[in-house]
Amino acid sequence: MSPNVTIDSIRVLVPGTGPRFRCGGLSVALQTARLLGRLRPTELVTYRAREAEHSFLDDVLAQEASPGNALWLVSWGFDVPATLKKLRGRPALYQAHSSGYGFDLPPGVPVVAVSRNTLGYWGNRAPRNPLFLVPNALEPQWLERGARPRLMDAAGGKRPIDVLVQQRKSSTYVLNTLVPALRARGLTVEVQSGWVDDLVALFNSASVYLYDSAEYWRGRGVSEGFGLPPLEALACGCVVFSSFNHALSDTLTPGEVGHQIGCGSLSHDVERVLAAVADPVRWRPDSTFLEALLEEHSEQVLQKRWNDVLHQLDVLLLVLRDASVLRAIPLWKLRMNRCVHGLKRVVNRLPGWPAGRKP
Repeated sequence: MSPNVTIDSIRVLVPGTGPRFRCGGLSVALQTARLLGRLRPTELVTYRAREAEHSFLDDVLAQEASPGNALWLVSWGFDVPATLKKLRGRPALYQAHSSGYGFDLPPGVPVVAVSRNTLGYWGNRAPRNPLFLVPNALEPQWLERGARPRLMDAAGGKRPIDVLVQQRKSSTYVLNTLVPALRARGLTVEVQSGWVDDLVALFNSASVYLYDSAEYWRGRGVSEGFGLPPLEALACGCVVFSSFNHALSDTLTPGEVGHQIGCGSLSHDVERVLAAVADPVRWRPDSTFLEALLEEHSEQVLQKRWNDVLHQLDVLLLVLRDASVLRAIPLWKLRMNRCVHGLKRVVNRLPGWPAGRKP
């Protein structure tokens, strides 16, 4: 190992990779492992399901007497506190997606946030933990095959789907009110609910994409960690109408990059979507700005950012072995201090206080 490298390998923890674990979080974890694998030796390690092709967390910990120089990457929401407890004494990194789970992090555990929204959450909740920002990356297929340069489909007319909606995470307003209203005005609306072999082709076929996840995440009490679908839709030349909750506000500037859905009234939504279908070029973001935005989220750029983070961690983790770890003042103590200061201000206003003061 190079004398300038503290981290000799990386272990990306996931509960499992089978069908029951398939979701956006698993896709991002697999992509992260692939990117990190280009920088340091990297392996997937499972901790719920035993799988023949991957190591299992309990087995690895039982076999290794000393912590070693492997960096453990933890990311799975509600499992984070228990997983970090198992990894106590070993180099660990929390890749933070959704926020709002309510747990605190051990002092010194670095956080890589995938959005500024999540970065701000941990900057408030864990201000003395090392903080980094590495957004999620678009898979190459969206940049290579996205049809944003082609304003019309190959048949020579408008795109076959006027409005595309993905049922999962969509609000009851979009599914039960807006979609019927758009169909009543003659638009072709596709509500995708099942498995799709080629998502890029589906998005390339749509003029407008609707994404309204605020209701979904509010009901679960946690945040939209990143919100890849609107970015994927933009890569395919769709006009995006979206909510602006949580991390979606990182990339979707209202009226410029995306347009608010559920904006005041149903009639206002319907008329704006109709106008976007009729003239999508006018409703799309500036092409130069869009290409720069997509490039920022390319695997090539974000792999470089991961490389920078790893080099910083090489130094930081080495220092933390020999230095005391900074700790944030607990919230209860901050509130108590505020109460004490408030009480002192009241007492100091009383006649004769502080003691000996002449009236």
